[in-house]
Amino acid sequence: MLGQVYTQVPVGVRFMLLSALGFALMSACVKYVSHYGIPVFEIVAARALVSLVISYLDVKRKRLSPWGNNKSLLLVRGVIGTFALMCVYYSVTTLPLAEATILQYVHPVFTALLGLVLLKERIQTSTIICIVFCLAGLGFMIQPSLNSGIEYELPLFSVMTALLGALGSSVAYVIVRKLSQTEDSSVIIMYFPLIALPVSLLLIWDNFVWPSLYLTLLLVLVGIFTQIGQYGLTKAMQTQAAGKASAYSYIQIVFSALLGVWIFDEIPSIWTFLGGGLIVTGALINVFGHQLLRPFQRG
Repeated sequence: MLGQVYTQVPVGVRFMLLSALGFALMSACVKYVSHYGIPVFEIVAARALVSLVISYLDVKRKRLSPWGNNKSLLLVRGVIGTFALMCVYYSVTTLPLAEATILQYVHPVFTALLGLVLLKERIQTSTIICIVFCLAGLGFMIQPSLNSGIEYELPLFSVMTALLGALGSSVAYVIVRKLSQTEDSSVIIMYFPLIALPVSLLLIWDNFVWPSLYLTLLLVLVGIFTQIGQYGLTKAMQTQAAGKASAYSYIQIVFSALLGVWIFDEIPSIWTFLGGGLIVTGALINVFGHQLLRPFQRG
């Protein structure tokens, strides 16, 4: 019975679900090892090392030059991606998994504004609605932190760091879109750990913590789950319409919330449900807004 249901699910949706699960498991591993005193920069370095080995083998398999054509823009993508990852990992280690994941999905706001400023793109009505919903949702999530009379609150510094991570991811997406015109995807992917590894090792300095064999395995899994997430995302975009495929990526919030409850005993607050619901609704309007607003535009 379950097999019949599984085969009826479109291939692109299956890959996107795989991607969402991979990224959720990656975040859970990051948070778990941080509880044992492993610094964020060390986690970034471990993830970058695994990704660099896998990416380099992929580049060699395709018989490509690992340095690419537009080296300057590839370097910028690597630097911004490294900054964004450090912000995301910090937010994961200092916020509940569900909240940290939800805040990452504010990136449509930044992408739209970057498109307006850098690419002179016109902002669609659906995107404006998305921005309003996302800002309202963000307000619900941080409102308790601004009211000392409410017991539940999120650390504002961690929230701002998560938003910086989302902004960095948006900038990286715009750059990747430009690089895709001249570079192979494997080269673009490889440049990220190529920058992240030396930068994170430099930032660790004398704060390196020797992990146990168990924690070393989890650090390796951070890199492996990341590759699974990226593989699923790439395949989903290749086999399904980008808009429909990306809509299913929001299941990562569900996966992260369940892992947060199961592993870390994190129960999302009512503010998370309200704010997260608005943010996800706004993002989905941004994805499907053209179809939803078409009847009103005709009228």
